[in-house]
Amino acid sequence: MKRILLIINCIILAIGTSGSPLIMRLYFIHGGSRIWLSSFLQTIGFPILLLPLFIFYIHNRNTNTENKKPKIVSIEPRLFVAAAIIGVLTGVGCFLYSYASARLPVSTSSLIASTQLAFCAVFAFFLVKQKFTAYSVNSVVLLIVAAGILALRGSGDRPAGESTKQYAMGFLMMSISSALNGSILPLTELVYKKTKHAITYSLILEIQLVSCLFATLFSMTGMIVNHDFKEISREAQQFGLGETNYYVVLVASAIISQIFYLGAVGVIFSASSLLSGIMISMLLPVTEVLAVIFYKENFQAEKGVSLFLSLWGFVSYFYGEFKQAKEMKKVTITETELPQYHCDNTNP
Repeated sequence: MKRILLIINCIILAIGTSGSPLIMRLYFIHGGSRIWLSSFLQTIGFPILLLPLFIFYIHNRNTNTENKKPKIVSIEPRLFVAAAIIGVLTGVGCFLYSYASARLPVSTSSLIASTQLAFCAVFAFFLVKQKFTAYSVNSVVLLIVAAGILALRGSGDRPAGESTKQYAMGFLMMSISSALNGSILPLTELVYKKTKHAITYSLILEIQLVSCLFATLFSMTGMIVNHDFKEISREAQQFGLGETNYYVVLVASAIISQIFYLGAVGVIFSASSLLSGIMISMLLPVTEVLAVIFYKENFQAEKGVSLFLSLWGFVSYFYGEFKQAKEMKKVTITETELPQYHCDNTNP
């Protein structure tokens, strides 16, 4: 069941990782300019989590053999505070990411975002004592090299009419966002490990709901200060794809972004924060290809090589996990199959 859950969450993460930057860039390409609104959309979709939480509650109530109703809310106060802190950090990361996405093409922003794997690996080692195998190290190195190859042509993707200063600021903001997001994944895993209660998937959803709530409140505060709520109707009227499609883009951005967070925490729950970081970095070339298809961005030979290296790194990680699981299974079988001794009381 845990493997099935891992596969499902990997699929969800793949959809969110590839779709979120594309839909966000669509907003900016066709006339959107509100940074705080874009940041707000990345986490406002958290009410979607209420549906699976309600399903889990009904299931637990119907399958409960004891005459005791399951708790509607399982999260404890200390866990709530930890989730709130992660939420505020997530809100900061969302703002930085939105600022950079407004000034960088998808190919360049995805490139810089992929460097979060290096930060994720370092923080995972120190915070949750992540054990590295030769295969996982090989995977991390290949994915970082893949991102470095893309950097060879990154400067040639600067949007027309954008100043060097604006491009540099976008580059800097995305770099800081990558470092912050790379630390949030292991920090979330650390919260799971430190809690004194059994970690269930429904509790994971509650933690994610609280985190997104506080991230949304952070972005909402920025929107109020920046008067973004007053500008939404005006911006919708001037949107390049039409007023109706403007709101469709906003709703789609909120849903796909929430799918990304749901997949990320699901992979952490089913495996580790390192795998979550590897999945996100592995999907970088996929996002590159989709940007070429939908936004007609250039696809140089470097991007093809990067795609190959990223897939190689992903396969390397999973092969290492499969081999390690197989060896552990052999050890378990050997330990359970104890030799049988017969006592012979006959004299020689």
